[in-house]
Amino acid sequence: MQIVQAALLAAGAAVALVVSPLVASAGETSSKLALTISVDGAIGPATARYVKDALTKASERRAEVVVLRMNTPGGLSTSMREIIADVLASRVPVIGYVAPSGAHAASAGTYILYATHIAAMAPGTNLGAATPVQIGGPLPGLPDAGPDKSDKDKKNGGDQKPKTKDAMTAKATNDAVALIRSLAELRGRNADWGEKAVREAESLSANAALQAKVIDLVARDQAELLRQIDGRVVEVTGGEMRHLATRDATREAIDPGWILRFLAVITNPNVALILLLVGVYGLIFEFTSPGAVAPGVVGTICLLLGLYALNLLPINYAGLGLMVLGIVLLTIEVFNPTVVLGLGGIIAFVLGAIMLFDVEAPGYRVSWPVVGITAAMFIGLVLVVLRSLRRAGKGPVRVGAQAMRGLSAEVIDWSENEGHVFAQGERWQARGAETFKPGEVVEVANIIDLTLVVRRRPTLIGKEVRHDA
Repeated sequence: MQIVQAALLAAGAAVALVVSPLVASAGETSSKLALTISVDGAIGPATARYVKDALTKASERRAEVVVLRMNTPGGLSTSMREIIADVLASRVPVIGYVAPSGAHAASAGTYILYATHIAAMAPGTNLGAATPVQIGGPLPGLPDAGPDKSDKDKKNGGDQKPKTKDAMTAKATNDAVALIRSLAELRGRNADWGEKAVREAESLSANAALQAKVIDLVARDQAELLRQIDGRVVEVTGGEMRHLATRDATREAIDPGWILRFLAVITNPNVALILLLVGVYGLIFEFTSPGAVAPGVVGTICLLLGLYALNLLPINYAGLGLMVLGIVLLTIEVFNPTVVLGLGGIIAFVLGAIMLFDVEAPGYRVSWPVVGITAAMFIGLVLVVLRSLRRAGKGPVRVGAQAMRGLSAEVIDWSENEGHVFAQGERWQARGAETFKPGEVVEVANIIDLTLVVRRRPTLIGKEVRHDA
């Protein structure tokens, strides 16, 4: 029996040694994972954070590939460079895919597609138009890619002035050209066409991009994409060569989550401007009506969110300074109406709002209607203040020396030309040209240095004032 048990144990161990590698291999094959990142719309700080978090998650889950699906008109150059840096540093191969049909990867999307390990497009899509509209500062135009014809015009007797080339424009354009050429050389793509996309804003369809060796393949959908890249070898960061096995990979989309969606909303320049406006109005209402609480709480939250959005967006600090000056002037106008300060505050705030966002990228332009509504709301604030001031000027005086004139007062005690009277619930020192008896009702003629000047009333109006001292 002992011999039989030993034989059975040995047989079981042998079977386990043979079967376990097969099971592990099968499990490894079935656990191939292809994660999808979807970038729709303008590329901004929220997009950069979304891609960064998704690539980190893909590395932690040991995904086979990450499909970066794009449909974007472009966006901020700062966010674009963050995404490119994360793609280049990724240990998981990133597959750039312009989809679905009708989508495009323009401007910043072209640079990102050049940075991916494998570039693909769906039929009916296009890429290009990578002109640097906003890289480091507002660009009035691109330098002429062709030879300068000013000398030729002079020789021919022409009177045309030579074109003046903006130094910042040339600097930004050359920087963009160097970036896209370096990415093309890294991934083995067409660097010459990349330079044309930057300097001449050229675009290509999916099939034309494939023929020009700008992309690696054309796929109708993601399933076909994973089948076509199966078996390819790509080099990831650190020089490691990865053999892709994606034919039977499990596809899973990475959701950006509500936080990143909220960040994408508030980093829109128009939304950020509205948040600042609501914050300023809330604080003004709280200061003018202390104790209301709600305007102060809502205003503070909106103001902080607006300032957080400004911290993420490229802004012009001169514009921010003008906006702050406008807010200060309008606040002073509320407490000390002068009209001039209010108008100056409106002008400063509107000019600051126009100059504030140093952005001309698609999806990040300040909307003129928003600026107009902002100006209208501040003009409305000034009009409300002026109306209140006018109404207060026409109404009866309720405080100060003028409010005391004509009021009734009861004589408490009197000696010769001075004594004390009871008026408005208070005991006052008084004087007059006549002699009065205690309990007599008199009229306040004036007030001098907290002393009432009283006189006898011509006629008795109303009931006698009682004093219960």
